[in-house]
Amino acid sequence: MMYEGEDKMCCGHNYDKQLIQLQPTSMSSIYPLASLAQIESTPSKKDGVPEDLEEQLRAYGCKLIHEAGILLKQKQVAVAAAQILFQRFWFVSSMKHFGIGDTGMGALYLASKLEECPIRMRDLINVYDVLLQRARHSGPGPFKYAPMSYFGSTFYELKDALVVAEMQILKRLGFNVHVVLPYGTLINYLRVLGLADDGETCSKAWGYLNDALQTPVYALYPVPTITSAAVLLATRDLSRALPDDWWVLFDAPEEDLWAVAGTIMRLYRLGDGRASAGIEKRLLGKKDVRHWLEEHGLGDVTSR
Repeated sequence: MMYEGEDKMCCGHNYDKQLIQLQPTSMSSIYPLASLAQIESTPSKKDGVPEDLEEQLRAYGCKLIHEAGILLKQKQVAVAAAQILFQRFWFVSSMKHFGIGDTGMGALYLASKLEECPIRMRDLINVYDVLLQRARHSGPGPFKYAPMSYFGSTFYELKDALVVAEMQILKRLGFNVHVVLPYGTLINYLRVLGLADDGETCSKAWGYLNDALQTPVYALYPVPTITSAAVLLATRDLSRALPDDWWVLFDAPEEDLWAVAGTIMRLYRLGDGRASAGIEKRLLGKKDVRHWLEEHGLGDVTSR
């Protein structure tokens, strides 16, 4: 059941577009999903960012979060939660005003607190400095990291960007940062379907859930639908037989099920094109996006 959220005030801002969905979880928690208006016209799209470019930047920002989590040896639950918060953020904010690098860093820092596995700010800044330098490397030779000085301006600029990004995520999401992860749900569904002992199917479905984090589906559909889509893709890949209309058991609408599956598969189809173009690596900051928009005559690009 969908409820139109009441106008919320936070630091002088209205959040009258927020739409939340009541999930049948054990804690009867409120889980936010994007509204139809937000889906059809994101803030970035309104500012002239093409839909396919926004899709690429979203996916690459999530990839950076994932890579940072690996380097920091952070728990998967925190990394997954950060990617979900990152995806939600772009339904209420524009890439013209916030960079994917800073926002991803803030999302991982915030999610690590929410999942009770905090990380040191200095460690996170160092890791993101490596990732951002590597992404911007365009020379003919191999990338060689140039460590920054702890007393130089770069460190303090990244520190300020991290603090601001965390604050903006909280403020623009109306402090509703509750995240439901799909992994426990997946295990339960596989048990019901008699596939819990099928290691190959479990691993395949788990991988689809992780890959889906690079798409906006966790901000668009409830967890049962996303989990069912992962099971669908895994069993089709491995030719595992399932009962007719099995998704009805999990309250997953068939139309939404195929929509999620299609979104995940689109991520793979676009992979080669993204790797060759690499445009997302040149648009890590808000100033980079503004400059790109200005070059292509898109949007009303103004400084902020």
